[in-house]
Amino acid sequence: MQSSTPSYAGFYEASLASPVDFWAEQATKIAWYNAPVQTLTVNEKGFYRWFDGGTLNTCYLAVDYHVEHGRAEQVALIYDSPVTKNVQKYTYAQLQSEVAKLAGALRQLGVEKGDCVVIYMPMVPEAAFAMLACARLGAVHSVVFGGFAPHELAIRIDDTRPKVVISASCGIEFERVIPYKPLLDDAIRLAQFKPPHCLILQRPQIHALVQVERDVDFSTAVAQAEPVDCVPVDALDPLYVLYTSGTTGKPKGIVRDNGGHAVAMKFSMQYVYNIKPGDVYWAASDLGWAVGHSYIIYAPLIQGCTTILFEGKPVRTPDAGTFWRIISEHRVKVFFTAPTAFRAIRKEDPQAEFLQKYDLDCLQQLFVAGERCDPSTLKWLQEITNKPIIDHWWQTESGWPMIANMTGVELLPVKPGSATKPVSGFDVQILDEDGQPLGANQEGYVCLKLPLPPGCLPTLWNDDARFQESYLSKFPGYYFSGDGGYKDDDGYVYIMGRVDDVINVAGHRLSTGEMEEFVASHPAVAECAVVGIQDEMRGQRPVAFVVLKDGMAIDEPTIETQLVTLIREQIGAVAYFKSAIIVKRLPKTRSGKILRKVMRQIADGESYNIPSTIDDPAILGEIAEKLQNRKIGKGFGEFAVT
Repeated sequence: MQSSTPSYAGFYEASLASPVDFWAEQATKIAWYNAPVQTLTVNEKGFYRWFDGGTLNTCYLAVDYHVEHGRAEQVALIYDSPVTKNVQKYTYAQLQSEVAKLAGALRQLGVEKGDCVVIYMPMVPEAAFAMLACARLGAVHSVVFGGFAPHELAIRIDDTRPKVVISASCGIEFERVIPYKPLLDDAIRLAQFKPPHCLILQRPQIHALVQVERDVDFSTAVAQAEPVDCVPVDALDPLYVLYTSGTTGKPKGIVRDNGGHAVAMKFSMQYVYNIKPGDVYWAASDLGWAVGHSYIIYAPLIQGCTTILFEGKPVRTPDAGTFWRIISEHRVKVFFTAPTAFRAIRKEDPQAEFLQKYDLDCLQQLFVAGERCDPSTLKWLQEITNKPIIDHWWQTESGWPMIANMTGVELLPVKPGSATKPVSGFDVQILDEDGQPLGANQEGYVCLKLPLPPGCLPTLWNDDARFQESYLSKFPGYYFSGDGGYKDDDGYVYIMGRVDDVINVAGHRLSTGEMEEFVASHPAVAECAVVGIQDEMRGQRPVAFVVLKDGMAIDEPTIETQLVTLIREQIGAVAYFKSAIIVKRLPKTRSGKILRKVMRQIADGESYNIPSTIDDPAILGEIAEKLQNRKIGKGFGEFAVT
């Protein structure tokens, strides 16, 4: 524990007792062009805003500041790509040069402060340069997972209306080359808005065909551009938009502002992750996730660390020792990834034989998040690494941890299944249906009393009404997380999962409601229900229960294959949609509500209560029998994982 820092309890309570004073002090730790006039304000719609009147530039904080203050020759970014057998290192000075020139190329294509740019790229250095170049210009970036289905990309293009889409010729998955340009072209064809320009990075594996009218070669544009300086922006101006699934099927554009975000990133590196300038920090994630934004790019660089950009998978690139090799080779102090990754490693290397090949003395802590870390995986990691394993919980909406073991303040005892205690600034409460706080060990809705601390979403992109409806309306005065959970007698928080139709598949938040829309579009399907069931590798995976139209002569394997293809085309492989089960009827209440929760409980082998309003209890027996015959679900033999 740092000598100047009080205990966790004292530090946390200070943040709630006087949030304005607490965050005003934290704001002095970043370099503003103009200091904020007011720390906390409320706008005309009743939404909270942090650091009004302050001006800054996030790219300056992440890059130029360090060049000016003695870190020009320190390595800022390590690109480690086992899929291409390539390692590249960029100092802060080199990073500044690359980003400034790319920003110049974007300006030549018409991008100015306040414009949007969509980034649809693999995990390559140019993707990081693109994010920072947008921040440098005061433009708003929106990163979309490379390889995401055209339908999903088109929705994001229509919502952001980008001046430029930055993409690449291909991505690489397990040495399988995936062309991106055809996917991008299809997305633009589907989108109502047509971006004026596409900046295409040509990779050696595939050369993409470019269209003269719209497409611009990335390398040529950068080579011909003049570098540009950082553009001052207001603290309340948006830095980026990142989309997350909503219950309507239409993704929600999470807005991140510049000022609150920068303060939160700096704060979290010091107090949550206990990382100092010059340390090597690695978040094995994707830039398409909030984790990639916060903890591959912005937080480590704002803190003056060396960050690692990893192109590969935890296994088969080339083996289950890849993570340990990178930690050892690059002397990583703190490592952060999803439990899914370690479940994959454990499956291929249960005795952790690969780990024995590497020296992990440099590693001080290992953080996991993105989904609940099951006690079995936590225990296995503790045993094989003999390091503190820190589970923590946050969301795309928050942008940084809400519940964690604040290792830069005080390392608290670990309790398997719990993400530990609330982080400073987050007043976490468990509420019942009427919005009343519940006592210890009573499960309810996980909510946060307003105001949320800096760095959290101030609203949704061009949709204040949906922001209010989605997060603030259920419990006035609180942010509703969408998760259920409880606190134990010691104040430790346990997150038990979503209470809406959004499921978590290997860290990807996906809407089962959206999947139902696509499944229902099949000409043979009369009605359907998609539920998320437990999966030992991915946390959850979707299973569809379908009722066929009368007279349809199609068997289960055939319709399953067709629906798998349909979901892959419309959402992408990230959905991990593998199973469709034909049933005579769906279980419903007499009012017509489909009993999705009960269906999930049957699949997960949990006890469940049959509602008194169910119209036909026998259908539950048919569902259980179908699951058992297919050996789908925790209660019916092995998981169907590959």
